[in-house]
Amino acid sequence: MVYQGKPSRGCQMCRTRRIKCDETKPTCKQCAKSRRQCPGYRDEFDLVFRNETQATEKRAQRASKKALAQRMSKFSAASSSESPSPNEAFSAPSFSTAEHLASLATHGRKNQQTPWAGLYALLQKPQMDLEGQASCHFLSNYVLIPRGGNGRGFLEYIVPLLRAEDIAPQFKAAFDACAMASFANSQGNQHLVERALRTHSKALGAINVALNNPDTIKQDSTLAAILLLGLFENITTRNLGMLAWGPHIRAAIQLVRKRGRKQLRTKIGVALFIAVRTQMIVHTLSTAKPPLMQSEWWVNSDAIRDPLASQCQKLSLRAGEIRAEVNRLMSQLPRNMESVEAIRDMIRQSQEVDFECVRWAESLPENFRYRTILWQDDIPDADYSQLEVFPGRVDAYPDLWVASLWSMMRVSRIILASLVIRCAAWVCSPVDYRTAPEYATARRICAESITDIIASVPYQLGWFSTRKHLFQQQESLVAFACGDEDSSKSLAGYFLTWPLACIQGQDYTTDAQRTWARGRLTYIGRELGVAYALMLTQLNYRTPSMLIRMDGLMATNTSPNVEKLLSMKVAKPSTILSTNPMQQQFFRQNFEGQPTVLVSEAAGVIYG
Repeated sequence: MVYQGKPSRGCQMCRTRRIKCDETKPTCKQCAKSRRQCPGYRDEFDLVFRNETQATEKRAQRASKKALAQRMSKFSAASSSESPSPNEAFSAPSFSTAEHLASLATHGRKNQQTPWAGLYALLQKPQMDLEGQASCHFLSNYVLIPRGGNGRGFLEYIVPLLRAEDIAPQFKAAFDACAMASFANSQGNQHLVERALRTHSKALGAINVALNNPDTIKQDSTLAAILLLGLFENITTRNLGMLAWGPHIRAAIQLVRKRGRKQLRTKIGVALFIAVRTQMIVHTLSTAKPPLMQSEWWVNSDAIRDPLASQCQKLSLRAGEIRAEVNRLMSQLPRNMESVEAIRDMIRQSQEVDFECVRWAESLPENFRYRTILWQDDIPDADYSQLEVFPGRVDAYPDLWVASLWSMMRVSRIILASLVIRCAAWVCSPVDYRTAPEYATARRICAESITDIIASVPYQLGWFSTRKHLFQQQESLVAFACGDEDSSKSLAGYFLTWPLACIQGQDYTTDAQRTWARGRLTYIGRELGVAYALMLTQLNYRTPSMLIRMDGLMATNTSPNVEKLLSMKVAKPSTILSTNPMQQQFFRQNFEGQPTVLVSEAAGVIYG
């Protein structure tokens, strides 16, 4: 097996009909003439595996036969003994992951519905060892492969890196740690959790070695390993006050900067760059820290696979930059005419970026738009924490990737509107900020965006997969690396943790909406295996009102050490910030006995 760098020739319909394709885009003329729907062109990531010779298949067949003989031998021995230990169910002998991936080439060619078609069937077979089962579970839940040359995908760079002749040890260990953690959550097996943690420690050591070696520090595998460890923290995080993914994201950002523009010369390099950019946006918006470089550096012509997605990310980056500047000004400016004008300028900038978000949404083509499928009736005396669908609109999207893009834009609009309200309150203080001319519009934006996010959640969590009579999904431009496309996916939960946590803490979320959002986070944590979601259900804050109260009470120019706050588990509010008595009074009133991470929320460093 080798990585095939060039895409195959011709559209899928012409290859099926065995005729010459003129390769006209977006659809070929052959399909247009015959009035057939052109399915598009395959991307190099669609060609996940390719047999170079018949020897590959023969090696896989020999490995399978050997595994069968070993399994039968072990079965004979086990049948004469007592019941197996808890771990024996996960230790059946089998061919290695590399051999398993080699055998996948045959299955992938037989069925082209998904890039790794046939993998789910193999997952069920007893010849797969524990490592193989964990790998397949991870690939079928987190790795989203683009189809037809489009730019939609998530973790798609894992595919060619796994297929390298010599897999880098740091990448292999990081992938194994993520795969085992994801599989352990799905099985509820503590032994597997411990194994995942041991593998994680091994990955950290391997990455440290790679970062100290000039020959490996800039390799794709090193950056990919760091990103995987960031995902590992989201899969396994269980304690409040821990934001362990932050250091991994910062390390990835520094590494991207060090790699320079050369990394954009390859498709894997571009995919990794976009992955880091996406994570940096979340980090910037959630910590109120400005990006390391300006948005123009991150969104340039060499790093654009999908112009619409890149434009959305650029707007989110601008929202993060404005938020960081507002926090800086609030902590430093004295109250005078010049300061008032500076804050008013922040209001104008926030409104301008929000207007650009609206223009972005209005300019989208049909394959980026959602549509309302039904209206869910209200259920009297319902337990909103258990409902799959919140009463009201239920929307459907072209695919999961498009839905996540809309969520990013909506969260950005919520943050921008909250900044407008916070700045307006500072400008008109001590007059009630709810009388400010900007307030009504900003509040409406928050409420509408919250409703839109809630309406998107059932689709993302697979609600329509068992209700196909309501919505028949058209052929998607993305597909998971293997498995059943209709099942609920951990990646959907991972995408939703941040938007749901954002609306959970908003002033303009109703009590019923807040209960429902917390219930969906609980479902994501317990059923989809994204443990970070469970941590977020414990947060109890309100923005922007708490920030406005704090802005009015804080009299010093010092701001809290955010990184120190987030690394702590529990502390008394009076010991966290300065000794200013007004600060102590504010935190005693609002956060007495609550985890320290909530103090960082009130300080405006998360989901503002």
